Amino acid sequence: MTTNETQNPATSDLCAEHAPRMNLARQVPEIYKAVVALETATRKGMDPVLLELVKIRASQLNHCAFCLDMHTKDALAAGESVQRIVQLSAWEESRHFYTEREIAAIELTEAVTVLTDGFVPDEVYDRAAKHFGEQELAQLITVIATINVWNRFAVATRMVPGGYTPGGPRG
Repeated sequence: MTTNETQNPATSDLCAEHAPRMNLARQVPEIYKAVVALETATRKGMDPVLLELVKIRASQLNHCAFCLDMHTKDALAAGESVQRIVQLSAWEESRHFYTEREIAAIELTEAVTVLTDGFVPDEVYDRAAKHFGEQELAQLITVIATINVWNRFAVATRMVPGGYTPGGPRG
């Protein structure tokens, strides 16, 4: 039985799940463990809701279905609302759902994630620096960089979304 069938019995019309290309953790366990350690370090002391908003936004930009599945579930488990998660992809038009601090983190997430636009603009960095102390800002930057690593792992190896349960194994 596929993940889709276990979650929704009326799935006969749904497309089949794709197969993952490889299990990265099995192929390069030392690298995988190092990124898990980085992930663990980035989470320390961070507001779990803000953390998940950042991870969801980066995953939306990177089209990472596996990470979107994981981090929307983690956000809900941390107390985030469905409405704020849904509005995140259109945050510029729905700013009123977020605090100025969250907007600064989301803007920084976009600037760091979409480096093909050139660089992180000073005004985006300065807005984030206004809402986060230097150590907090450094940690936020590492959170953004780390979710981008995970997004690239998941997209490149075609990790299959749908089976993640908050509190369970990641990856």
